[in-house]
This record gives sequence, structure tokens and C-alpha cells, in this order.
Amino acid sequence: MTYQSAPNRYQVQPYRRCGRSGLQLPSISLGLWHNFGDVDRHATARELLLGAFDRGITHLDLANNYGPPPGSAEQTMGRVLASDLHTHRDDLIISSKAGYDMQPGPYGKGGSRKYLVASLDQSLKRMGLEYVDIFYHHVPDPDTPLEETMGALDYIVRSGRALYVGVSNYPPELTRKAAALLRQLGTPLVIHQPRYSMLVRTIEDGLLDTLAEEGVGCIAFSPLAQGILTDRYLGGEVPADSRAARAAFLKPSDLTAAKLGAVRQLNALAAERGQTLAQMALAWVLRHQGMSSVLVGASRMAQLDDALGALKRPDFSPADLAAIDAALALQHAG
Repeated sequence: MTYQSAPNRYQVQPYRRCGRSGLQLPSISLGLWHNFGDVDRHATARELLLGAFDRGITHLDLANNYGPPPGSAEQTMGRVLASDLHTHRDDLIISSKAGYDMQPGPYGKGGSRKYLVASLDQSLKRMGLEYVDIFYHHVPDPDTPLEETMGALDYIVRSGRALYVGVSNYPPELTRKAAALLRQLGTPLVIHQPRYSMLVRTIEDGLLDTLAEEGVGCIAFSPLAQGILTDRYLGGEVPADSRAARAAFLKPSDLTAAKLGAVRQLNALAAERGQTLAQMALAWVLRHQGMSSVLVGASRMAQLDDALGALKRPDFSPADLAAIDAALALQHAG
């Protein structure tokens, strides 16, 4: 059946300015870190991508090593673009990244010009694209001069391989230096992608202020702490099909009794607000004025719909925030 996009897709959610750039991103964006590799059902991946687009989720975030195996999420994206979304390329914000291990040898990771340019060329081929909208350096590389890495990002824009560039996992001072270097080159640093959730608040210690001062947008990944901030683990058990059971990134040992106690209290607060725990957690991340978007993962459409429900109650009173902080303090009890 030929795909027909939903005509009302731009009325589903608000779009936010990305820093001081002209780029606007949907409040909720879709990350393809999990569930879009060769090990996953292509029909499900296609349903998620098309369903996301129908719900105004125009931003699809990838990286060279997403899968598994590495590269296969980009191949899945390419297949759906070719079969269904090719006529909507100009309505999509597609991003990719390079920095973590992608292949053996000295040219398969890091921040060298050699690696970043070659990796993006491979990503474009996998997706069947002439350019990506955003290209990130995925993680700082202490063995490569920052000038070389930022010079590579500048070249990538000037050569037509990407429209915008960003960084991910960079600490505040390195972000400031990266922004200054790119500004000198004439290619602005448009966006930063850090890990941020109620359980991981490192970016509050300087990074958010740095981004505001530099005019750089922010899109948070892992806002649900890989499922901990959902109803998935409230009972204290680890479902067989969960990330914690697979122990790839989230381990059962991460689900301590104190942390689960804090999450249960957060769940009660969310219920008082008329939200699910996941909805409150996403709205809490989006409460920052400088937060351009938040990345969610999904293995079924119901999860995307639940995430979008966060936008129905975006406000937090001082009492709400104080109660959330008090609940979070329980994870450090004992």
C-alpha cells in the first residue's frame, strides 16, 4: 500500500528553535539507537518511522554505529526513505554521528578528519542520501587536536555533506572551545546532544549555561534513563524482554532498591499530575527554555503516543519541582 502522510501532522506538537539558529525541531524526536537494526523486524521499524512522521516527529536521529550490527539502523532508515518517505525528504531532519568505535583499526573511531569524513560518506551511502541535516562529533577525542575535529566539521558543511553540525557528550569548557573554533571558521555550532534525565543531571553543572551563552541548541538523549523512568520496573522485577534483561547498556544491578523507591515516589507524583511517569519525566526535561527537543526511543507506537502525551502538561510549579527533588533524594538514602 502506498504511504500517505497525515495532513495534520504539523498540528500534533509544537516546534522549538534550536539555539540562535533558524532550525526548528519537534519537541519530541525519535532516536534510532535501539529497535532499528538488522536484528529487529523491518515491518515494525517501518511502522514506527511512518507513525512518527504522521505525528509531527520530523527529526530522526542516528549514528554510524547504531544497530546492531553497526550501520544497520542507517540501512533501515535508507530502506524506509526509498520505499515511503522519499517525497518527504525536505520535511525531515535526519542526523548522524561519528566518534565511537565503528570498525577495527586506527581509522574506525575518534575525531580525526580522516575518520569523520569517511564515516559520514559511508552513512550517506547506507541511507541513500546526498546530505544529512545535522552531523555530530559523537564523543570527545583527547588524542586528536580539537582544531582538527572542528575543521573537519566545517569542511563537512562546506562540502555539502551536512547542513548543520553539533557535538555530543562534550563537557562545558570543551563545548565553549569547540563553539569558538567553529565560529572562527564561519560554521556555527548549532546543537549539543547530552545525556539528561531526572536520574542523570550532570548538564545542570555548567553545560546548560554554556549552551545558553553560546546560542547552541540542546537535545537530550536517554531522558527516561533507558526505561527506568517508566512503569517498566516499578514492581522490582526485570521483564525478560527488557533492556536490563539484555544487560547491554542497562544492567539489573542498576535497579537498586533505593533507586526503585525513588522511581515509585516519582510515579505517585506523576499520577497526581494526571500523567504517566514517562510523560512527567519528558516534560521535566523539556521545562528548560534552552531545550530544543528530547529524543525518545520506541519499540511500539503506543510508546510514541505516550511520549507525545507529555506535551499536554508541560508546566511545573515550584512545589512540583521541590517534590520531584525530594523523591529523587530517596535514591541516595542509606
